[in-house]
Amino acid sequence: MNDTPRRPSDAPGYWKANVRTILGCLAIWALVSFGFSILLRPALAGIEFGGTDLGFWFAQQGSIITFLILIFFYAWRMNKLDRQYGVEED
Repeated sequence: MNDTPRRPSDAPGYWKANVRTILGCLAIWALVSFGFSILLRPALAGIEFGGTDLGFWFAQQGSIITFLILIFFYAWRMNKLDRQYGVEED
């Protein structure tokens, strides 16, 4: 068994795709947690959702659901990138 870590043949491409995925997830995280929950809350106040206004819902429930979706998306995307670049775990 060889325990030396494998390097992808296109390491710069792998890290570029990795950073792009991270930045996309961070942008969605910032939009939902800061944008919808704080900055756009007054604009979303008139929209009813789940028995309360949409801005409050995003601050309390929507951000948590979005964060969970982002976690699963990131794991799926990184597994796909690992297979694509030949660095998947056994």
